[in-house]
Amino acid sequence: MELCPLANEFEHNDDITFEADNPVALFNDWLAKAEEKEPVNPNACAVATADKSGKPSVRMVLLKGIDERGFVFYTNSESQKGEELAENPRASLCFYWKSMGREVRVDGPVEKVTVEEADAYFDSRSRGSQIGAWSSKQSSVLESRFELEKRIAQFTAKFHIGKVPRPEFWEGYRVKHEKVEFWAEKRFRLHERFVYIRTDQGWQTERLYP
Repeated sequence: MELCPLANEFEHNDDITFEADNPVALFNDWLAKAEEKEPVNPNACAVATADKSGKPSVRMVLLKGIDERGFVFYTNSESQKGEELAENPRASLCFYWKSMGREVRVDGPVEKVTVEEADAYFDSRSRGSQIGAWSSKQSSVLESRFELEKRIAQFTAKFHIGKVPRPEFWEGYRVKHEKVEFWAEKRFRLHERFVYIRTDQGWQTERLYP
């Protein structure tokens, strides 16, 4: 099957600038614009990990925090990505906002967030999501949907009164950004690319060929 070349002309990227002193400020600006234009989950990103042999895998997650320390997402530490991060604690994130013709890539080492941070975020989730975290053996083989529904019923009964505690295997991961690249689509494939690279002196910035 051949795919016809489909081109979009993002005229609203013609006046784009890269004047922020650090990538977090610019990312927050772009994310705020995406929240106005993207209909669903503007904080969604692909996260790529690799096992100790270098075999990569990628999947979508939701960004749940960002500051000067890094970009945070949460997951089951016993899942494939959790196990790969334990073996090889580095990751790449990729945000793509189709309605804006913009993309951001984030690379860096990964650390776990503190217990206090993980507890605070888990407590903010809906009760159904909290029960779901306990019920799912993420990335393990599931014989039938009924098996999952039984586990949901079991944990719903177990935690029917009071607060649902955070499972020890449900953890937060922070990608400590060393490199952040911003990409904006423009006419004739002459896109804008601008990269921030962390150095001992601060952030080095460079413009890249499209």
